Amino acid sequence: VLKYLYELTLPIKDKISTIATEVYGAASVSYSPEAEAKIALYTEMGFSALPICMAKTQYSFSHDPNLKGVPTGFTLPIKDVRVSVGAGFIYPLCGAMSTMPGLPTRPAYYDIDVDPKTGKIVGLF
Repeated sequence: VLKYLYELTLPIKDKISTIATEVYGAASVSYSPEAEAKIALYTEMGFSALPICMAKTQYSFSHDPNLKGVPTGFTLPIKDVRVSVGAGFIYPLCGAMSTMPGLPTRPAYYDIDVDPKTGKIVGLF
């Protein structure tokens, strides 16, 4: 049975703080103005009960890939917060993170076809 580290009914910031302090060893969490605004927006939109999936470097328990081992006592900076509604989770970006673009809602193959008059493929570019 899946058991979360936190109650899903907790506010978004409380869930992030629980992960940061209990799993990563952070002393605290800081939020950029952009992250604060996104948290307020997602809460207003009714997404605050979604689970959290932290996006951070794989090289450290912190946000900093240069902090090797198991650092403690650091402040985990949340630069941005995004939501994947279809997948069902919120993902805070810790420190400098690059993310891959998602797929569009309408796949491009709908626009690709063969012109029956010329036999040429259309819609690729």
